[in-house]
Amino acid sequence: MNDLNQESLVSVLFDATRQGASDIHFIAEQRPTMRLHGDLIPVGDKSIGREALEELLRHLCGPDQFDRFLEQQNLDLAVECNDPNQFDGNDASQRFRVNLFSAGNSHGACFRVIPSAIPDYGWANFPKELLQRLCECRNGLIVFSGVTGSGKTTSMALVIQELLRRESQRVVTIEDPIEYILQSSGDSLITQREVNRDVKSFADGLKYAMRQDPNLILVGEIRDEETARMALSAAETGHLVLTTLHTRDAKGAVTRLIDLFPNQNHSESCSILSIALRAVVCQHLLPSIFDGEKRELALEVMFNTHPVAAAIRSGRFDSLDNAILSGRKDGMVSLDESIRRLLQDERIDETVAQRFMSPSGSVGR
Repeated sequence: MNDLNQESLVSVLFDATRQGASDIHFIAEQRPTMRLHGDLIPVGDKSIGREALEELLRHLCGPDQFDRFLEQQNLDLAVECNDPNQFDGNDASQRFRVNLFSAGNSHGACFRVIPSAIPDYGWANFPKELLQRLCECRNGLIVFSGVTGSGKTTSMALVIQELLRRESQRVVTIEDPIEYILQSSGDSLITQREVNRDVKSFADGLKYAMRQDPNLILVGEIRDEETARMALSAAETGHLVLTTLHTRDAKGAVTRLIDLFPNQNHSESCSILSIALRAVVCQHLLPSIFDGEKRELALEVMFNTHPVAAAIRSGRFDSLDNAILSGRKDGMVSLDESIRRLLQDERIDETVAQRFMSPSGSVGR
């Protein structure tokens, strides 16, 4: 079994992208593997040569970034590649979000495909009514939560795209790395800043963003107390802030935010969040009942109604699940209910439904 060379690796990237892969994994001495509709599928029967992989990564990163990777052993960045098999003169570039990592004496990389354009809500199966309601928020904090690869960044881009379509906006994003390239519409102004390139951290990006007259601030992820504090401050003082957290459900997003603060500050943080929060949208992508089809979007949606705000303010987080169930008339949806709807619409099968529902949930139709 011969090793793949650098040019062959780029060809693998584009072949997998054309097939609809979401991620492509390159690990030295192993076969390239793509994630297609949630499944891991080897690409070809040739392994990846160590030297070819290092040459590819050095070429894509540039010498400075690659040296930083060798020093830190990990690196996140966005890159743009040209299709080596495109000969007709058309634009055949593709953007990827890349994570580089070291393992033993070799390197590896995961390439996440970034669509060339923000998809519409119909393709993403994002509910139009929910999109419109989120776009009605003039200020406050909107959190998109879910596991890695659940489409959080795409959903945030959908909201921003719709807001730009409606009216002129001053948008500042702080991302690690930049994924979708936002296009100005009308008189809108957009600044996209990348952590470790344009700004030192998410918290620094937020601090300076508030001095740039924004209507909307996108924070790629809240990972620490300082970023959480700055995000809540921005939301509380009249800005619309969109961000992501890695949690399974809406309640988990609230508790994760609060747990970023020291215990002695929880009461104050709960009070601020109960005022600043507008919505939590928790996303899961479930395998489709149809082979070869893209995954189905299941959503848990929590709006900051009076019962939700009261539960957050008092720290009674266990009551948030009941608040979501009793808030259907306000547009709230539990994850279990969303999964049941997908099952009833015959878009997922019962095995998938049971796997993703909560232990207390039922797939009863």
